[in-house]
Amino acid sequence: MTAGTQQRDTTIDGGAVPPLAAADLDRLRGAVESALHAFLAEQRETLAGMAAELVPVADEVAAVAGGGKRLRPAFAYWGWRGFVDPDDSACEADDAVLRAVAALELVHSSALVHDDVMDAADTRRGRPATHVGFSARHSGQSLGGDGVAFGVGAAILVGDLALVWSDELLRRSGISPDALARARPVWDTMRTEVTAGQYLDLLRAAGGLPGPSGALKVARYKSAGYTVQRPLQLGAALACAGPAALDACSAIGLPLGEAFQLRDDVLGVFGDPAVTGKSADDDLREGKRTLLVALTEEGTDGAGRALLAGALGNSAATAAELDGVRTLMTRSGALARVEERIAAQTGRAREAIASAPLAADARRALDALSVAATTRAA
Repeated sequence: MTAGTQQRDTTIDGGAVPPLAAADLDRLRGAVESALHAFLAEQRETLAGMAAELVPVADEVAAVAGGGKRLRPAFAYWGWRGFVDPDDSACEADDAVLRAVAALELVHSSALVHDDVMDAADTRRGRPATHVGFSARHSGQSLGGDGVAFGVGAAILVGDLALVWSDELLRRSGISPDALARARPVWDTMRTEVTAGQYLDLLRAAGGLPGPSGALKVARYKSAGYTVQRPLQLGAALACAGPAALDACSAIGLPLGEAFQLRDDVLGVFGDPAVTGKSADDDLREGKRTLLVALTEEGTDGAGRALLAGALGNSAATAAELDGVRTLMTRSGALARVEERIAAQTGRAREAIASAPLAADARRALDALSVAATTRAA
């Protein structure tokens, strides 16, 4: 049993949760997959026409975008369904909205590739991280120069290309010019925030933004906003909803996005690698300065802090040392405090969903998604 599993149920501070089937995830995921496949196949042809050597670049974007839970498009879609007037003859077509929200996956892909470079991560979703894969390609083709630098440079460009293509997919999705104009301010804010959040993460890893408050600031801008809040607002903008709807999206999305990121942090240390697709040691060896780490530092003694300082960010740390850190996180009470915050923030989000002016089907879907997003095992 992974840490925190005993707290995962369907009654997190908000009553019974609708079944996840209420979110229609199978259909949404299928539509997102189809939109990404068609778009990226066309982009692959474009790059192949420029030079055959560019095909691996297109294939890497497709590979990175090919996995994941598709939660961001789901939040955006149900944001749209929650606020749209179905009797309005000018409302956007369902299939066009699904193509538009699929563009969120390319923003996410860009962030993943760049994040793995910054963290010097080896794997992502059970396959080599982009920079590692291109470094191996450099070696396999006996190219000149530094293979590691080649891999890092290629990954930066792959991430940049995914971000460029996200904008193109949104623009070509088939939504109306008016809807695109309404969506653009949210879209631009989201992409600015996630990039700024990446820098804050880099700064924190170097000793800036110390303590639990620093960890939460990084989580807010690096992940929470573009995971739930901005996708919900994107959907609301597509629905031509007003400022009150955007405020309701923030009331839901900010606590829920934070809880989502905190669950990620717990899984990064206590998750099952067979389920998460990455080693449970990677986050510790990469030195990720999460809330879990900050609370462990705060809740332990000098010997504990010495153990943490010696293992965190140490690529040569032994399995026994990393297991010792996990034990320390548990015994210090840090893990329990993070789990409590996840539950509390999920409860806040569910209360906001209950009071938001949403269509009934969207309310059920978002409530189910809120619990699924924060009690997941991967």
